[in-house]
Amino acid sequence: MGLCNAHYYATRDPLGAAGDFTTAPEISQMFGEIVGAALADCWARAGSPADAVYAELGPGRGTLAADALRVLRKAGFAGDVHLVETSPALCAEQVKRVPDAQWHEDIDGLPKAPLLLVANEFIDALPVRQWVGSEERSLTIEGERLVFTLDGEIREDAPVRDAAVAAIARHLTQHGGAVLVIDYGHARSGVGDTLQAVRRHKYADPLADPGEADLTAHVDFEAVSKAATSTGAAVTRIVEQGEWLTRLGITARAAALATGNPERRDELALAVQRLTTANRMGKLFKVMAIHSPEWEIPAGFQ
Repeated sequence: MGLCNAHYYATRDPLGAAGDFTTAPEISQMFGEIVGAALADCWARAGSPADAVYAELGPGRGTLAADALRVLRKAGFAGDVHLVETSPALCAEQVKRVPDAQWHEDIDGLPKAPLLLVANEFIDALPVRQWVGSEERSLTIEGERLVFTLDGEIREDAPVRDAAVAAIARHLTQHGGAVLVIDYGHARSGVGDTLQAVRRHKYADPLADPGEADLTAHVDFEAVSKAATSTGAAVTRIVEQGEWLTRLGITARAAALATGNPERRDELALAVQRLTTANRMGKLFKVMAIHSPEWEIPAGFQ
């Protein structure tokens, strides 16, 4: 999974109608604006530290960063921008939208400063392991195709995910800040095979054409929470994306935009529906925050 995704992201821009999938920031500017408002509020309640930086993990085309920073800058935030990205194709898109950013290939490259950090649809692409009982499920070759070695009741874990979350959480405990984790998955650990592939906006066989489809797995938010708290960081409760966006005022923001742009009224209403309703992204996608114990709980989780 790690090797396939490394090749996949290094060789293309996978987003948009011409790509393989669309993320929330590409659906509407309102998503990034709500994220920016939440971070601006969090930063202000922490005393507006001048050395704080905005950071994002796997920032796609830079659309979310641009929208969030527009709100943060209006709130008085003047900090640097740091993006963690390994894809040359996506870096080329990000520089168009966030030209003053600094780029890093891994989390360890982020500055030792308070972070206003976003991880939107980042953790789902980190590799998982699968187990049947006490035996790890692996791959073998039959004929000309890959097949799984085991079938049965699947349990998943993700050491790479847990290590990444722990690294972020340790940074926050040492230097301050908060991270918003937004992804699709389940609030409680359980069993089941969640590995999936998406290609040309449709589900595909995860073992077909390695490196040519986006491979993801549902995020186990309970495991993410445990990895973060093991470092001494604080974590919020897990809320559904639709609830979180509604609490932070996406409906009011849509109305304000429609007032100034009446020709966009239907487009904005559809975007709110896609982002918040249970049968679209509102229920499957979850939001949680990890934050320094010295910082207050970000908005939307109380």
